Amino acid sequence: MRIDLLIHSAAQLCVMPSVDGKPQRGAALGELGLIEDGAVAVVNGRILETGKTADLRARYRADEEIDANSRCLIPGFVDPHTHLPWAGDRAGEFEQRLAGAAYMEIMDAGGGIMSTVREVRRATIDELVEANLPRLEHMLRYGTTSAECKTGYGLNTAAEIKQLDAIRALDERQPIELTPTFLPAHAVPQEFDGRSDEYVDLIINETLPAGAKWMAEHDQPLFCDVFCEIGAFDIAQTRRILQKAADLGFALKVHADEFEGLGGTKLAVELGAISADHLVCTPDEDIAALGAGDTIAVGLPGTPFGLAHSEYTPARQILAANGTLALATDCNPGTTWNESMQMVIALGCRYMGLTQAQALAAATLNAAYAIGRGDEIGSLEAGKQADILILSVPDYRQLGYRYGTNLVETIIKKGKTVS
Repeated sequence: MRIDLLIHSAAQLCVMPSVDGKPQRGAALGELGLIEDGAVAVVNGRILETGKTADLRARYRADEEIDANSRCLIPGFVDPHTHLPWAGDRAGEFEQRLAGAAYMEIMDAGGGIMSTVREVRRATIDELVEANLPRLEHMLRYGTTSAECKTGYGLNTAAEIKQLDAIRALDERQPIELTPTFLPAHAVPQEFDGRSDEYVDLIINETLPAGAKWMAEHDQPLFCDVFCEIGAFDIAQTRRILQKAADLGFALKVHADEFEGLGGTKLAVELGAISADHLVCTPDEDIAALGAGDTIAVGLPGTPFGLAHSEYTPARQILAANGTLALATDCNPGTTWNESMQMVIALGCRYMGLTQAQALAAATLNAAYAIGRGDEIGSLEAGKQADILILSVPDYRQLGYRYGTNLVETIIKKGKTVS
């Protein structure tokens, strides 16, 4: 049989199998489906078959062959939580934190998220696109082939829609596939200081309907996210926003338990959110809820690392409760400007107690399910997109073990080499 592409002679091929079409959860996290001397057959940008090199070379004739030369093959990384696109930077605030200021203190003084909001409101769509293309180029170079991107730096209807337009334009300009999330409830803007319920009313009555209209006009599904946290939105406000979003056809996500456990994770499970993200200060009852539900816990270890905090997502507790865990960068200008999922894997191993295999599965297969795309990407199973990384090393365990370097040698997106 004639095929488009055959990648062969991999020391290790990590298939990353799903579990009956679902993510790996609990004790199952870290099943790699490892094939030694592995090969991948690709037709029309999709994986036809994986197996031993000798078997696939005997069965197929390829228009193009790539010799992996005894290196490791893994799925492309999926980054399920980023805050691209943004404008400007907050290096000055990092200096303030180094001098002892707390993140929420800076935010209360009009910095933090609001600093970036002012920059984004001033920027045009073209300026947002040009500012963020290099960030996506860095992400691609480090092996991210699909990513989620959030609004949330507009905090008024026009600026939030502008960010959606910028995400759409960025998706068309470079190889990483972008999944958009609508986050008008990222913070209470300064013009509503002390009147957060009025801002929630604006979101419900104006901003969410505008997002739903954009979704229909572009035939583009959207997630709706809320920052459920002290100083942002409480449980009652979060519930109101998410219930309205669900009524309008949005799928749901929640920022929860970054600084305090308010019950946002349990609410996410109750409302059927696809993911609850951050989960640093998550109460035991919320962890139990994750084990009983289908909401995916997305750990963002770069964020406490960037803030020099000592608390991280309690991954072992979540897995012991039979929860589902994914990893993401949380790439943003304030707390963790990091485009590398390889660095996230290294942090997950050190500070969340994950093995390299668990962290790799959380950064690929489970991350894909955390953006609703687990049936298309995140593993090298037959029928899925051929989003494949050839590492510069023969053993997947070098990921997590090494950090501060790039172990990705070749990037294949939809069966085509892009880097």
